[in-house]
Amino acid sequence: MPMKDVYLTRIEKFLPNEPVSNDEMENYLGLINGNESKSRGLILRNNQIKTRYYTLDKNGVPTHNNAQLTAIAINKLFDEEIKLSDIELLTAGTSSPDTLQPSHASMVQGELGGQPMEVMSAQGTCNAAMISLKYAYMSVMTGMVKNAVCSGSEILSQWMLAKNFQTEIDRRKELEKNPYIAFEKDFLRWMLSDGAAAVLVQDKPNKNGLSLKIEWIDILSYANEYETCMYAGCTKDNSGKITGWRELSVDDQVKQSVFSLKQDAKLLQKYVVQTGTQLLKKIISERKLDLKEVDFFLPHISSMFFKEKIHEHFAEQQINIPKEKWFLNLTKVGNIGAASAFFMLEEIFHSGKLKNGDHLLVMVPESARFSHTYMYLKVIG
Repeated sequence: MPMKDVYLTRIEKFLPNEPVSNDEMENYLGLINGNESKSRGLILRNNQIKTRYYTLDKNGVPTHNNAQLTAIAINKLFDEEIKLSDIELLTAGTSSPDTLQPSHASMVQGELGGQPMEVMSAQGTCNAAMISLKYAYMSVMTGMVKNAVCSGSEILSQWMLAKNFQTEIDRRKELEKNPYIAFEKDFLRWMLSDGAAAVLVQDKPNKNGLSLKIEWIDILSYANEYETCMYAGCTKDNSGKITGWRELSVDDQVKQSVFSLKQDAKLLQKYVVQTGTQLLKKIISERKLDLKEVDFFLPHISSMFFKEKIHEHFAEQQINIPKEKWFLNLTKVGNIGAASAFFMLEEIFHSGKLKNGDHLLVMVPESARFSHTYMYLKVIG
């Protein structure tokens, strides 16, 4: 059976509530131990994020769960021409599902209603939505389905609420004079955002308007070489050994804020750019990718700190993607983890910047255990 061409024909997003400024963040997330964060100012200066979105009101009360957020974004894809009842496959990626079980995609389908369909959830952090998109891409390419909906979403603010760290702080007060949460936990509180985006994947381009043809999606993990960098539901000791939550007592789980999201900033800076560049060099060689044909480069970065680092490392490796071709929206929407690439695609898709024949290179690094996605798209229409 010949392989089919695959297109992204519709892209939509949903950002909850009003944008939250840097000065307002702790009004929503709360103060830990009644004190402002010591590292907040430094982290915000480095990441340069100006606004982000939270599924919280100013009392820290949730306004949406992840499944609801995702269903809202997906429903924006539909109209009289394409309805929910036409969809054959739903794939979904997130690092912040509402439940351990059932799967995130199942919970989203429950919110959507409609008819029975195949669903697939991708586990991970920033690459989760790209993995789910690759499943949809391969399913349409092989003719197993004619269309699919793929979503990327996060609800990260609710992880970052001060109340989630209070027991750990109370314990620290008993043991030490400096009762602040460790930097690897505080680091992420000032970077992350909430939101959901969705794409319609079809075996035919739009009759009118633009479509994005998927040329290829390459994903590679370096977990065989590097220790864990971003983690939740576990502890990590000085040797890098991970102990999962099931091996810990309930008391230790609470005292150590085991279910909070943490990131080893030193490992992040040391390896994330290096491994991403390594994969891109491999792709350039094996796929004969001519970077001169790239019209827009959409890199998911957690902080604007990494923009210059990536550009410098690319240059050292003779990878030339001029800065004027870079397209980012991090400073406006924040780091939405697994949804970030879809948010960049949604904005550029509706921007009026694209023209027939343009090529887009999308980069998504994942620091959890260092994996990366590169996707190459061609504008049709």
